[in-house]
Amino acid sequence: MRGPHSGITLNSARRLLTRDFEAAGIETAALDARILVGHCTGLSAAQMIAAGTDVLTPAQFDAVTAAAKRRADGEPVDLILGYRSFWKDRFAISQDVLSPRPETEGIIEQAITLIPPAQNQGIKILELGVGSGALILSLLREYETAVATGVDISSAALEVASGNAQALGLSCDFVCSDWFENIEGRYDLIVSNPPYITDAEMMELSDEVALHDPHLALHGGVDGLDPYRTIAAQAGAYLNMGGHLILEIGYQQGADVNAILKAAGFGAVNIHKDLSGHDRIVTAAL
Repeated sequence: MRGPHSGITLNSARRLLTRDFEAAGIETAALDARILVGHCTGLSAAQMIAAGTDVLTPAQFDAVTAAAKRRADGEPVDLILGYRSFWKDRFAISQDVLSPRPETEGIIEQAITLIPPAQNQGIKILELGVGSGALILSLLREYETAVATGVDISSAALEVASGNAQALGLSCDFVCSDWFENIEGRYDLIVSNPPYITDAEMMELSDEVALHDPHLALHGGVDGLDPYRTIAAQAGAYLNMGGHLILEIGYQQGADVNAILKAAGFGAVNIHKDLSGHDRIVTAAL
């Protein structure tokens, strides 16, 4: 889609974007084209089908063209949109935070299983590495009267999380801290999706990830396990007796994180798989 607006239709725009994205080596070319055309025109998938022969306005044409260039240049769709849907809400994102992934919803699923919200509304929840705030704010959707604290070492990430909390009308205390450094008190639930990519894996990241995701939220040290060692060593001092620790892990890290947690004195350590059958969530208790 180059050049001035020339009466291009919605259907043609989707076809042209799909072609350009395929040429750029994007595996989800047709899906990305549909999402971006819908975003730029304000139309749902069903509305785009019904209005497929409608001509783009000049403003829509310009918006689609700009979005298509960003995607063909390797920028993730979520960053172009500026948001990502997660659990029950839509969350604003930026280059300062990771886009929340569906796999992380497994933390919420395990939390409401271990600590049923109907009987535990007033619990205290701590998230380490809050990013966009999607996880801690989604937990607040389930535990509406919980006292929640979100921690991140990145002040830019905390601004994104705070903005999402305000937009959703949710109350959460956000603290700039290197893990537990500036945290006091005890919690009933501690959750985290920490960085877990190894040195070797960092060297092999796709440009889409390497150039657009914050490395601080990706790199977990030489073997990807440094954050788990830190969390395991310190979390016990911040958990109430009977409290639960729930972590997301890389799909090859189950055995190692299991050993790290048990060596730190945690019991009831269980590994839970994601929908693809990969180890993804670890639950543990004091």
